[in-house]
Amino acid sequence: MAGKKSHNILNRMHLQHAQDKENDRTNTGTFPVVRKKPIRQIGGSIYSRLMTSLLIMLLCALLGFGYAIQLNNKTSSYETMSEEELTRLISETSTQVQNLQQRKTELTGQLDSLKAAANKQQEAQRIAKENEETSGLLSGRLPAKGKGVVITISQGAKEPIDAATMFQLLEELRNAGVEVMALDNVRVVTSTYVTDIPKGLECDGKTLKAPYVVKAIGDPQNLQNAVNIAGGVGSRFKVKFGADVTVMPSDSVDISETREVGQYKYAKPVE
Repeated sequence: MAGKKSHNILNRMHLQHAQDKENDRTNTGTFPVVRKKPIRQIGGSIYSRLMTSLLIMLLCALLGFGYAIQLNNKTSSYETMSEEELTRLISETSTQVQNLQQRKTELTGQLDSLKAAANKQQEAQRIAKENEETSGLLSGRLPAKGKGVVITISQGAKEPIDAATMFQLLEELRNAGVEVMALDNVRVVTSTYVTDIPKGLECDGKTLKAPYVVKAIGDPQNLQNAVNIAGGVGSRFKVKFGADVTVMPSDSVDISETREVGQYKYAKPVE
């Protein structure tokens, strides 16, 4: 009896020992199995970042190249101009800006007068009269007087002066800010032309004879510079035709030459 009990105890001990060994294994579920994380492939990420950096550098280079071309195009036209041409361009631009600013001031003053005047009808009539006088001066309908210059051009010693050079003189004076002009006995307006004829020159249907006299009302200094600038129209008269050119500034240039207002076939004023 005692031997049988001892045998049972040994069997239970062996079974318990086997059970304990089974429980100690990691795949029984008693202890969770921790899976190893796969190693990330970092090669593809480095390649992607490298390509992105190269693309950004390429775009920056293209933008810089485009900006340089644009900047070069803006300055190239001025780099090819001579010093005299640049001086003339600056002078003409300044004159045009001054004229526009003066006109803006006049129109602003007229608008303020209309707003502030108690009798708007009377103020409107005054402004209309001023505009009529201005229109009369521009169209050549009214005589004019003011400071300016008187230009005298002798007959050419080398060859007769041509119409193109004489018309260039009128255009240079316009660019310099001239307000009223007369060529010999002809009032110069926007429609004025000069042409060559066998006897010399013709301006708006009237024959011109040397010495030619141009009376111009405007800023005397600007008008003098327009004629006497190096390489300008004054030099052309002297070098090509052998003519003497004198420019006399005056505080009182009297232009009494007038002309009839032309009849317009198609254009009509807006009421």
